[in-house]
Amino acid sequence: MSDIRIALLDMNNNHVNQGFRNIKEISEAFQLKSEENVIIETFDVRYKNEIPNIEDFDIFISSGGPGNPHREGFEWEDKFSDFLDSVFEHNKYSENKKYLFLICHSFQLASIHWKLGNICKRKSYSFGVMPVHKTEEGEQEFLFKNLPDPFYAVDSRAFQFIEPNYDRFEELGMKIVAIEKFRPHINLERAVMAIRFSEEIFGTQFHPEANPESMMENLKDDKNKEAMIENFGMEKYLETIDRMDDEDKIILTQAQILPRFLQFAKKNILKGSEVMA
Repeated sequence: MSDIRIALLDMNNNHVNQGFRNIKEISEAFQLKSEENVIIETFDVRYKNEIPNIEDFDIFISSGGPGNPHREGFEWEDKFSDFLDSVFEHNKYSENKKYLFLICHSFQLASIHWKLGNICKRKSYSFGVMPVHKTEEGEQEFLFKNLPDPFYAVDSRAFQFIEPNYDRFEELGMKIVAIEKFRPHINLERAVMAIRFSEEIFGTQFHPEANPESMMENLKDDKNKEAMIENFGMEKYLETIDRMDDEDKIILTQAQILPRFLQFAKKNILKGSEVMA
């Protein structure tokens, strides 16, 4: 029985972050449930310039994080770009696939790297529990299989992905699988919320790892609380707090997307290792 090796890429640049804690918890729950030996290692990408060697791992989860996703001249940016290319290229030619999940800041970095559209600053910081809508392709997305349409997810971002370059998507074989809520009274383009980059690579602009506890913890930060009240109004803010631990909202999203991704990756890694044997 072969080991399954998971690399967690911490993109928080030395900021304390609930999301990364949640990613570790989900990975450790997967480790506990697995009959196989699951090894988890953490890499501090932005603060310590650490990047995993893709040959040493099977699964990668790259977190959200603060700041501008456009290049600012740091050493880690080149390393992360090379990492994205090496996973993508490896999977084209190798039977032994590598699986990668990109969250929020990592999702934005990858979308910029592959020149998929306009990743720009939002008018105001967005924070809250948002409805996320599946696209037609999203209806077929197995990671969303047990989620309603719309489903609910935690959103926390100063940047957004709008104006996708559909020719580029087609050229690379990538698909938009979720977009933000349609608001007919607001004349703004709907942001891209999730992309199926390839059979093995998936990314979300929202936070599939978030749970009610971490959300409440984040709301202790005045910036988040103010952003939520500014975006939704006080009534909606109070309603969101009240509905935070509804079983059919972020609890469902957390229980589905990343755990399903890990199970899918494991199944295929084990199948691949049988073929190799």
